Amino acid sequence: MRIRATVAAVSGALALSALAVPAAQASGPSFDHDDLTKAVQVARQADSGNAAYTGSTGEDGEPYALDLSFSNVKVNAGKPIVAGTSKQVTVPVTYTVTHGADVDITADDFLMDVEIYRGSYDNPVNGLIGDDWPYCTATSTTTAACTGTIDIYPDVELSNSDATTWKAIGYAVAFNGVDPDDENADWSKVGYVDQDALTTTKLQRYSKLTVNASPEPVKKGRTITVTGALTRANWETHTYKGYTSQSVQLQFRKKGTDTYSTVKSVTSSSTGSLKTTVTAATDGYFRYSFAGTSTTPAVKATGDFVDVQ
Repeated sequence: MRIRATVAAVSGALALSALAVPAAQASGPSFDHDDLTKAVQVARQADSGNAAYTGSTGEDGEPYALDLSFSNVKVNAGKPIVAGTSKQVTVPVTYTVTHGADVDITADDFLMDVEIYRGSYDNPVNGLIGDDWPYCTATSTTTAACTGTIDIYPDVELSNSDATTWKAIGYAVAFNGVDPDDENADWSKVGYVDQDALTTTKLQRYSKLTVNASPEPVKKGRTITVTGALTRANWETHTYKGYTSQSVQLQFRKKGTDTYSTVKSVTSSSTGSLKTTVTAATDGYFRYSFAGTSTTPAVKATGDFVDVQ
């Protein structure tokens, strides 16, 4: 059973913030993030100040440097992660692990994952993980192809400032039979490694766009008023709010054709509303199209047909 939590490197240790989300059944080890945190705290205290723990030789009860590294990391196949106001979002995380021949990544007490965080390594602002531990397939005696997830619950995990670039960090802990709850645990038998700046990913606020062209039908040469609204997820109110002062393209597709052409640009109002007029010329479909920003994905409204008589 993996405990749902957020992990991020902070002040030479890992900070663990439990969230109000049910635990998820995992196919991986029975250890959880509480156990991970204990191992990490010992390791980071022994080697504080470095951006990645390369460790000691396991002397004086300190974890030794685990011979393992991460590469070819991709979050959501390199695409931005888009989240709405409440629905859980699950995206894949894939990577390659290279390890020493003496590192058993299939052991029941071996923990490994790639997670994302924003902010700095020493002072993260937020972190996101998967509900389950990753699944790995050996590709040789010292390499494995791994697949995990990032599971996001917008209504409890996100604020609007989280719509930005996030960094990926990987870690692995080999407990090697050591019980982390034992006050006399011999930490020199525990292996630990973390690797920061594996890749980056963008988190964006889901967007919506509507359109309405009227009157319908309309006589040729008369005025058509095209209204609509551009909204996006607000992760603090858990509603969709107007995206203000954004350039949106009004586009038209003539009946019997497949291609939209831009008619004019319209700027969304202080409430996200859109409104403009055009002259009726021929039957066809009007729609609004938004190109997107770094925090908000592109979106197109479904075309609204106008019968010109």
